[in-house]
Amino acid sequence: MNNLYFNRPIVTGTPQFSNIARTQVKNENDSTTSFEQVLKQRMEQNSQQITFSKHATQRVMERKIDISDDDMEKLGKGLKMAAEKGLNDTLILIDSKAFIVSVKNGRVITTVNHDELKESIFTNIDGTVII
Repeated sequence: MNNLYFNRPIVTGTPQFSNIARTQVKNENDSTTSFEQVLKQRMEQNSQQITFSKHATQRVMERKIDISDDDMEKLGKGLKMAAEKGLNDTLILIDSKAFIVSVKNGRVITTVNHDELKESIFTNIDGTVII
């Protein structure tokens, strides 16, 4: 019969956490911040990085939707508002344009122009942000 050996001891029961894992994380500026602060910073950085799915990009081109820098800024603001409310798939209305956005991924799933907004039904969303 073969004997099995482990390089590390096997520990059972409730794990004990060190103070380092529990409280402090160092950021780029060498100052200490809490985990919650680091998480908020990362979420803000991610919410500002909006991407368009292949489908959304095709819809923008097909529907000749002009998306300005101001629109992108508003879209980022809407995405941040949706994230703060805990929304997942959100309709963001900006002027005469509509964007269905996956908040978790920061990705525009599809977009609709003013002409197609009339008599439209949006399904599978859990909230709407109007900017």
